[in-house]
Amino acid sequence: MLGYLGPEGTFSHQAAVEWSGGACELRQYSSMPAMIRAVDSGEIEKAIVPIENSIEGSVNATIDTLALEADVYITGEYILSIKENLLVKKGARAEDIKIITSHPQPLGQCSRMLKEEFPDAVLESAASTSAAAKRTAEGDGSVACIGSGTSAELYGLDILKPDCADEKHNSTRFVIVEKNMSKKVTDHDKTSIAFTLENKPGALYSALKLFADASINMVKIESRPLKDELGKYIFIVDIEGNIDDASIYFALDKVRRSTGYYKFLGSYEMKN
Repeated sequence: MLGYLGPEGTFSHQAAVEWSGGACELRQYSSMPAMIRAVDSGEIEKAIVPIENSIEGSVNATIDTLALEADVYITGEYILSIKENLLVKKGARAEDIKIITSHPQPLGQCSRMLKEEFPDAVLESAASTSAAAKRTAEGDGSVACIGSGTSAELYGLDILKPDCADEKHNSTRFVIVEKNMSKKVTDHDKTSIAFTLENKPGALYSALKLFADASINMVKIESRPLKDELGKYIFIVDIEGNIDDASIYFALDKVRRSTGYYKFLGSYEMKN
């Protein structure tokens, strides 16, 4: 069973359908933490969760839960091309629109278009693009929403402005999360880890130098607050390669021994 961020019609639902190809039974969840914890508890076998958008950046709820709250592993990733659309009730016109609603990310991704073409419309956040589409379908034509083509089909809406995001190269990276780590090795893998450091000069440099000394390419680094004390952070790092490779294994072992808290998040095939 594969978990996804519901309800039906969201981009997460679209990603789940495309990635699984209909081979998995799907179950929807109302939040990323709840879904990841469901994998941890054995309630579901795996989940597909958004972790990064090319425009809006990282999905913090996913990163925080994976790094600090659940004993699970990333076993794969899937890149979904995002096409945002302005959806309206059947027969509604642009001049009828008084409110535009969606999840905060799509609203942000279409902010320039919304300001230029609908300056007088009230923007309202929704729990999901699907919830916004449902509200639009049940309204009197004065409410529009930003959502997917799937939502338009599901709720019987017209696409008033197709592909209306400010940036046309918009994609979201999803990760597959399972209770057990992947043992699959390819020639194009990525490894993710999380760790904390002592608050002293050169601590981060010393940790990252271990990768440079082993000629390991670092794909991404970011930090998140630990939330228990101001000024304390956890670092999340993606590197090229698989932990089964000896150079990666020994470099990660050195990182583990030089950090406070350390967590291996998984090795998995990298998608472009």
